[in-house]
Amino acid sequence: MPFDELLARIAAISGKDPRRIRDLLDSGTVVNGNSRLRWERLDFTHEEFAAALARLPDPDPARPFSRDACVQVVLRGGTGSITVTKDAGSKRRLFRRTSFWDTLLDEITDPEYVNYSYSDRADVYRCAATSAIDAASRIRAMSVHEILLYCTR
Repeated sequence: MPFDELLARIAAISGKDPRRIRDLLDSGTVVNGNSRLRWERLDFTHEEFAAALARLPDPDPARPFSRDACVQVVLRGGTGSITVTKDAGSKRRLFRRTSFWDTLLDEITDPEYVNYSYSDRADVYRCAATSAIDAASRIRAMSVHEILLYCTR
């Protein structure tokens, strides 16, 4: 596994905290869910480590929401959450002009930036479910109160 990929996986667990990442790299092992990654001790200078961390994206609250970059939506409700990918949500039924994905994103107005997700490799935006979104019967039935939008860079 390339070092940058290992670094991204560690950042998905610990965030972009240099001290925590360095501790995990020095330990030679990390566990994430059912996966356990192990490696031999890595010797690198402080400058090499800083350069590798600089290659990881930083959260950017000034980054505007881009509908075209959105690849996943998570609908959160009182009973749980449902994840809809762009590929799945963009499929249209026969004789339908718009897809579920298009209908949902048409109703999104002014989402706020939350953070960068290293595990999803995407910027995360949040918006409250509006009355227009609640009007869609499928979404209303789930009692959606929050929508998270994942956008790639």
